[in-house]
Amino acid sequence: MSDETGATTGADGATGPGAAGGPGRRVRVVLVDDHRMFRTGVQAEIGRTDITGVEVVGEAADVDQAVSVITATRPEVVLLDVHLPGGGGVEVLRRCAAVMAAAEDPVRFLALSVSDAAEDVIGVIRGGARGYVTKTITGDDLVDSIFRVQEGDAVFSPRLAGFVLDAFASTDAPPVDEDLDRLTQREREVLRLIARGYAYKEVAKQLYISVKTVESHVSAVLRKLQLSNRHELTRWAAARRLV
Repeated sequence: MSDETGATTGADGATGPGAAGGPGRRVRVVLVDDHRMFRTGVQAEIGRTDITGVEVVGEAADVDQAVSVITATRPEVVLLDVHLPGGGGVEVLRRCAAVMAAAEDPVRFLALSVSDAAEDVIGVIRGGARGYVTKTITGDDLVDSIFRVQEGDAVFSPRLAGFVLDAFASTDAPPVDEDLDRLTQREREVLRLIARGYAYKEVAKQLYISVKTVESHVSAVLRKLQLSNRHELTRWAAARRLV
């Protein structure tokens, strides 16, 4: 299925104009994610260069580290988490605008996040990322997406491309939700998962945080939104189409 950017939905479920890479292909990658265990897992999955063609040349856990590592290593592709200490993925993109716009060997960004929220997708794409895939992606599909982005293609997990097309087709500014704006990015992530029926342990596993931290975020969300329990929270989120 083609979209207006020329991207197509492949058998792997991610979108792009066709399989990139192939025998002998290599791509240099930097991983940016604030969870060390997740970075370790991704590197173990895709970083077997002799098999995947992916060479992980650096890692970073926050915005300042990311900008420093990207500037020093000049990778071809950066796997970028959306929510990072220091300003998030959008701030990394803003501070790396020069290397993205380089006439020779530009650095390209592929967002890799647990979030599938429209505002997160649109935010990083407006910031200059070439694509957005969720952390449910398989290792093989992620490798394929990296090579596609290296070639300059637009790559998205299923249904996320629609968010981008809708956003760029519309000239209207999105409505401001003052209640939602009171929440931090992490609180919004927890809110969506709880509203989808996830147990605290499942939320903790998805976000690589402790159950106690999840409980703290839920308490903060309920307090800020003046809600009494998770059932009210679910109705609140559903009314705003956050689930």
